[in-house]
Amino acid sequence: MTQISVVPAADPAKVVSEYVTITLDGQEFGLPISAVYDILNEQRMTPVALASEEIAGVMNIRGRIVTAIDARQRLGLGKNKGAGSMSVVVHHKGEPYALVVDAVGEVRPIATDGVVKNPPNLKPEWAALCEGVHRLDSGLLLILNVDRFVGGVTSGQPG
Repeated sequence: MTQISVVPAADPAKVVSEYVTITLDGQEFGLPISAVYDILNEQRMTPVALASEEIAGVMNIRGRIVTAIDARQRLGLGKNKGAGSMSVVVHHKGEPYALVVDAVGEVRPIATDGVVKNPPNLKPEWAALCEGVHRLDSGLLLILNVDRFVGGVTSGQPG
């Protein structure tokens, strides 16, 4: 299992939510820590015939077969290159899914008033999957809605 760091909260008196940061094509996204079950280094995947392009394959995690979703494909960023990728295991409707991402960053505590609505110029396919954004010194952290992200793939719907 990979070690990730925790960034201390700027103001401990504020109500905060914690997010695991992931990187896809240089853009940082946040997953609510309550939805994250595990973080894995690159895993061997078995392709699934006739699956949508968003399905990277299936992997065996502790004896359980888990559907792997290519997060880059899901966000319209092209196919994951595979080499050096990581997986973040999340739960959706009681089932585990592995989100294949470029990199996993750190756990960031963010004040609830620090997350604002999606900007109007955010790509529509991203806006459908994000709950809001948080401004970082290095850019924007887009907060992903895990149910919409995974649910769209498992139901065949875009978001």
